[in-house]
Amino acid sequence: MGAVLRIPMMRRLWYAQTISVFGDFLALFAVISVLTFRLHGNAQQVTGVQIAYLLPIALLGVLAGVFVDRWPLKPTMVGSDVIRAGLVLLLLVATQLWQFYIILAAISVVSSFFSPAQGVAIRSAVPLHGLRSANALIQQVMFGMRIVGPAVAAFLVASFGASSCYLADSLSFIGSALLILSVPFIQPVKPDASVVEIAVSSTSSAVGRILQDAKQGLSFIFHHAGLLFVTLALASGMFVLGCFGPLIAVYVREDLHGATRIFGIASALIGVGMLVGTNFVSIFAKRLTNEALVFLGLGGIAFGLVFLSVFARVWTTFLGDFLIGLAVAGIVIPAQTMMQQETPSAMLGRIGSAFMSLIFTAQIAGLVLSGFLAKELGVRHVFGLCAVVLVLLVGIGYVWKKPSSDAGADDLSTEIASTE
Repeated sequence: MGAVLRIPMMRRLWYAQTISVFGDFLALFAVISVLTFRLHGNAQQVTGVQIAYLLPIALLGVLAGVFVDRWPLKPTMVGSDVIRAGLVLLLLVATQLWQFYIILAAISVVSSFFSPAQGVAIRSAVPLHGLRSANALIQQVMFGMRIVGPAVAAFLVASFGASSCYLADSLSFIGSALLILSVPFIQPVKPDASVVEIAVSSTSSAVGRILQDAKQGLSFIFHHAGLLFVTLALASGMFVLGCFGPLIAVYVREDLHGATRIFGIASALIGVGMLVGTNFVSIFAKRLTNEALVFLGLGGIAFGLVFLSVFARVWTTFLGDFLIGLAVAGIVIPAQTMMQQETPSAMLGRIGSAFMSLIFTAQIAGLVLSGFLAKELGVRHVFGLCAVVLVLLVGIGYVWKKPSSDAGADDLSTEIASTE
């Protein structure tokens, strides 16, 4: 990781990610605080905040990547940061539930362009053998802020009001934009425009060409056995986390008969596990393939869920949460690395955004279904069911697993590479 950070472009991207993600966590937790304590929102309305933030990326992610593949990287990323800095300021005047939903959804729409552009930028800045470490660094920021963000946001809201968090988030986007502006980008090679026109000659309209490009990105994933497996594995992990997040509070209250303090520690241990897991991935990656790390990650999540479903003890809850966080890192980082390594540079925006769209869709499904499943089965049975599903996925993946470059993907990679 130290060697990767010595690359100027990667270092600036990492700094930008750190301050913008920190600002995002402040704003998101401030919104949740306002809805909960000032507007007295119920559980479904508070969960709706997360859905409003995730849904646009899930719906628009595939199409956003098409534009990212065509637009220059630096203006795309800087423009996204500047627009989001302005949108966050609208939270200062929001007073109704629907206003918060619309503003967060608008921020998410713009973020759907930034995230795949960032993935392309990392791929162009870092050698292929350093991508796993680069992704670990980026994820460390996400996982670290999951631990620090709520505590800092609670302090700021209590001391200075929610507006302080919104202003800090806006400033963080401006800081991110300035950092990205300060470094020269290595622009990946794009396919020749004439060749692209020939490839989509059967579709004359602009909308048709966009849909054709989006379809090509999805086709690449579904025809690449290794990439499809890690995508499904990561989607399954995010589905479990989507179910797990809203239910852990109910589990602590009803099964552990615990209070807020136990819930806070249990939630924080997931973030601690994720943060520790990023370092373990870098160590084990020297001896294991991306697919093997994903297998271990799925098994680790299942193992942690077993602790929660079989044993209803405080210490087993803490251990299970830590193991789940540890294992999630074992899926997220190898999956992202494999996507960047296996995808032709001309398609990286499309594949990255499609990848992200599938993941966010799975997380939303987990959020939506968690309450229904818990009501019908009980929280502990939901955790047990998720563990069984993950074990089955490991078995199916082991039987289904093929070399990373199967024939369909090779043909498509060759076709795209010939346009570069």
